Amino acid sequence: MENQIREFLFNPTIGKIATIIIGVAIIWLVIKALQKNLFSKIGDIDNRYRAKKLSSFFGYILTIILLIIVFSDKLAGLTVALGVAGAGIAFALQEVIASFAGWLAILFGGFYKTGDRVQLGGVKGDVMDIGVLRTTIMETGQWVDGDLYNGRIVLIANSYVFKEPVFNYSGDFPFLWDEIKIPIQYGSNYEKTKIILQKIGAEVAGDLTQISKDKWTKMQNKYLLEDAQTEPMVSLIANDNWVEFTLRYVVSYKKRRATKTELFTKILQEIEATNGEIKFASATFELVGAPDFIVNVRK
Repeated sequence: MENQIREFLFNPTIGKIATIIIGVAIIWLVIKALQKNLFSKIGDIDNRYRAKKLSSFFGYILTIILLIIVFSDKLAGLTVALGVAGAGIAFALQEVIASFAGWLAILFGGFYKTGDRVQLGGVKGDVMDIGVLRTTIMETGQWVDGDLYNGRIVLIANSYVFKEPVFNYSGDFPFLWDEIKIPIQYGSNYEKTKIILQKIGAEVAGDLTQISKDKWTKMQNKYLLEDAQTEPMVSLIANDNWVEFTLRYVVSYKKRRATKTELFTKILQEIEATNGEIKFASATFELVGAPDFIVNVRK
């Protein structure tokens, strides 16, 4: 009995299993301790999130390395078989490998981060989580008008960053240029219309002028960009039906609908207060009457 216990305790396989269990336990205890005591103190939410994700990733890598080291003597005769199997696995899992590569590109390439509003793989929404293989997005739009959540959570493979354009609405420049078009009847006071639209644009969206200008200047220091006008701007064109005024302004990417509502409300009030000096235009249709018929009835 004593010999059997001794053989069991000194069995190389049992020793390797014990080494793996102890090694894995130490690896993950250290990682969890770092996440709890060190990474949790990082002030920036995005950096804290990335640090935790990367530490978990390194934990998996260290676990795999430990397994390879412990069983290295068993792998010598399987080199050819593993090479053939590895090629087959790589072909079968090419989408998984591409998604993993996409995850690395997202983390280190600055495509987007959690909290950004993006359009990826034909889906637009806010990034909730960036996993090793998939990005989780809270979708906006679709059957809901405007940039509002529709409640649908979408998982998109990270490999899409290599296949399609990635639209980031809140990256280095978290603002958008938006426009509203106002049709005005011919014969109205065009100069007064322009002054009204310019004043309302400055009242509603003018507070973002300097902030967006500073952000644009920082982007010019980083990228090759021309100077851009961030102040509200009014332009007009004349077509067959009316004079069309366009108010262009800078708005936060999350407040497009609210800002447009406030602008239209003020514009309606101001133009109606002109007592007909400025009139909105609309499409009108004239029905052509039928010609008179002369009927001569003979008995």
